[in-house]
Amino acid sequence: MLKKQDAIVLKSIDYGETNKIVTLFTKEDGKLAVLAKGAKKPNSRFAAVTQPFVYGSYLYFQGNGLPSLSQGEAVDSFKELQFDIVKSAYAAYITELVDKLTEERKPTFFLFDWLLLALRQINTGQDAEIIARIMDMKMLPLAGAKPELDCCACCRSETRDPVAFSVAYAGFLCSNCIHKDERAFPITLPFAKLFRVLYYVDLTKVGTISVKAETKRRLEWMIRTYYDEYVGVQLKARRFISQLDKMGGLSSDVDK
Repeated sequence: MLKKQDAIVLKSIDYGETNKIVTLFTKEDGKLAVLAKGAKKPNSRFAAVTQPFVYGSYLYFQGNGLPSLSQGEAVDSFKELQFDIVKSAYAAYITELVDKLTEERKPTFFLFDWLLLALRQINTGQDAEIIARIMDMKMLPLAGAKPELDCCACCRSETRDPVAFSVAYAGFLCSNCIHKDERAFPITLPFAKLFRVLYYVDLTKVGTISVKAETKRRLEWMIRTYYDEYVGVQLKARRFISQLDKMGGLSSDVDK
């Protein structure tokens, strides 16, 4: 049976001497792997459409085994993601996160839209690190690790302002409860508001968010600690971003 779907390439791995197994993220069927025969050949008609991050239209044959790619046409290749090392690193982070936290053949319509928007935002020059943090936050409910950001995670008070973020309690703590977690991250009210914004923001509005480099570092550390506790995924792209940072490769990411 032939099936045609719009999809985003999450990853592509070599298979044999000339073939690739390509993981596509589709709107209708979720994540699925297809065999792209001859895609490793330089003159292959599949060479361009099986590159990571490509958004395209794919026709594949679904038999009893691994689907076989029959045709592909790029809708958007996101050229900036292919040639800018920082943009590419954060795009890889986001696609790897989606790959790790989704199961095959389980569609999540809104996640497809989020991923496509995120790649477009990074490609057009929006803050790649902030886009990554937004996707971190938005993926938490899918991972079964939704944080409590609308009240104190301990006493449930909605009237007292948050003064800390607790990994142990999975959310904000108020001034009456901060003593219950000595490892909680102290935060200011503006930081708490930013944290909520990243969780609830419409990705089409991301261009209005401007965050200082120091604040971004703190966000990354808090979210990473939370992920390590409740989600437990290890991302190769995260390690690469850390290496880039140590080598000064993220030096363009300055305070705004």
